[in-house]
Amino acid sequence: MNKPSLRKRISYWFDNRMARGSMGLIRLLAILTLVIILVITCLIFFGGLGEEEGFLSAFWDSLSTIINAWMPSYEDGSIRYLVVMSLAALAGLFITSVLIGIISSAIEEKITSLKRGHSDVIEEGHTVVLGFYPGEYTLLRQLILAADGRPDCVVLVSEMEQEEMQCLIADNLEVPKNFRIICRTADIFDPAALARCALTTSRSVIVSPTDDFRTTKALLAVSVLLNSAGENKVRVGAIISQGKHQFPPSISARHNITTMQTNETIAKIIAHSCMEPGLSDTFRELFNYEGAELYVRDMPDARGLSFEEISLRMDQGVPVGIKHEGQIVLNPPMNHIFSENEELVVFSEGSEYSTLVEMPALPEMAPLTRRVLTERNGRVTIIGGCDSLAMVLKELPENVSEVTIAGSGKEYQEEALDVARERENSFTISFSELNYKRMRGLQALAEKAEHIVVLSNYEKSDDEADMDSVFLLMNLRDIRERLGLNFNITAEMRREYNQHLLVTDDNTDFVVSSNMSSLFLAQLAESPELIGAFRELLSNEGNEFYLKSAEELLCVGTYSVAALRLRILQQGYVFLGYLPAGSHHSFFNPPLLEELELKTGDQLIVIGED
Repeated sequence: MNKPSLRKRISYWFDNRMARGSMGLIRLLAILTLVIILVITCLIFFGGLGEEEGFLSAFWDSLSTIINAWMPSYEDGSIRYLVVMSLAALAGLFITSVLIGIISSAIEEKITSLKRGHSDVIEEGHTVVLGFYPGEYTLLRQLILAADGRPDCVVLVSEMEQEEMQCLIADNLEVPKNFRIICRTADIFDPAALARCALTTSRSVIVSPTDDFRTTKALLAVSVLLNSAGENKVRVGAIISQGKHQFPPSISARHNITTMQTNETIAKIIAHSCMEPGLSDTFRELFNYEGAELYVRDMPDARGLSFEEISLRMDQGVPVGIKHEGQIVLNPPMNHIFSENEELVVFSEGSEYSTLVEMPALPEMAPLTRRVLTERNGRVTIIGGCDSLAMVLKELPENVSEVTIAGSGKEYQEEALDVARERENSFTISFSELNYKRMRGLQALAEKAEHIVVLSNYEKSDDEADMDSVFLLMNLRDIRERLGLNFNITAEMRREYNQHLLVTDDNTDFVVSSNMSSLFLAQLAESPELIGAFRELLSNEGNEFYLKSAEELLCVGTYSVAALRLRILQQGYVFLGYLPAGSHHSFFNPPLLEELELKTGDQLIVIGED
């Protein structure tokens, strides 16, 4: 093998120098400048070209001529001196031009790097959000609302260019002066890249809702980074849609990771919403920072009072549970005495809003009798079969009498039949062979339907599944309008920006998984002490949110809110608010002494076990 020539070696050395960036070029240029100055100095000094004697004098003349790129005057010396100094001036002009170019290039590179979001973050006590998707702003909006005017900061990390993220946020979010959103471009699956985003000094890290595989990879990267830094106080929150992708409890505890499974919760919301248009908005309000939410409060003036007395005396808030030795107990017994080492879990619009007032006078009420069950005459048509089908069937209200399922596979059909057999108040199930993807088949389904549920296909990507739902919804609306039908629609969608493509009308409820997941994550980030309560409320065990009819809870008539709380508490529920019949707007946390006239068909929003 032939050895590289001297020319190639020099070229190779020069290329490596050039690859080192601006500082390498500046060092190379400085060495070249010094060499030229020494050569010119030697020519002047040893050639006797200068009028002044001394090596330092010749060195200074050469240095000043090269730096200033100053051509000598005709009277400055001999012809040979003028030629040498002219060459020095031309060399200086070349060196100055190259130096200006290097500096300009370095400044441009730095500005470009800053625009791309590659600089380090130096923050403390902030929230880090990993992942950003155009059109999905609920999580950031909720974190802004949760700040409630106090100074706060969110570091948003994504593979997207920083400048693009900043433009999208500026166009779609109103960020108050007290709140800062710092955008950084980095690989959220690379621990080394995340190290520049100040995760170890943050108070919480949130993985923005996405598919389970990306979420798991991001959680692993975060756990590696925090473990290498020896940091175990940073809370990490994420949403996992399917139970099979949940982190093992021991690993979650070791790395302070909290994950919540949402597919069951979304299915539950869909099941309850299909019979009550507008109920999905009620569930969103319960976890939204725009209204009332859960807080843990230390109320010394409530010591020694029973849970019933506190419920009847609390204004601008509703007690829903207690915190004892770090554990949350929702809906405790009415006679539970609030003790010194306990705190109250309160549903109110602010952490300090609720107060205890004098015990109000309560009128005599009719004795409680057996609850009135709603007549079972509801017909539900479910289009699409997926992993959530069984949970939707399990959670359907008791007044559903008939369910028609279209587009489900055999494995889902068998599971659906098993659920129907297990229910105490079961319904009849039929499986339609009609092709709902064709207008004729869809029209035949719609003509027999009272309530239609459109489930998302989780075997497809978010956008593909959502667009299938969009086309299906447009066709259902067209059929309803052309044929004068009055069925309502509850549609499951995966991405918030896809739901915005459709015009909302009075007979369509949207349950958007990314939207609901963002609400849950914001609650976890801002209220970590309530994680146990959120887990219970969003699971199928223990206390849950329910929408009960006024007649079922024997509350038809005129009651003060205090009397209504007592009547509902005696039946094992905590009263949070109500949804008037025919309305899409829920009323939460009404004043303690307000008189409510409840009619048949009005719905009461409660927490309890059923």
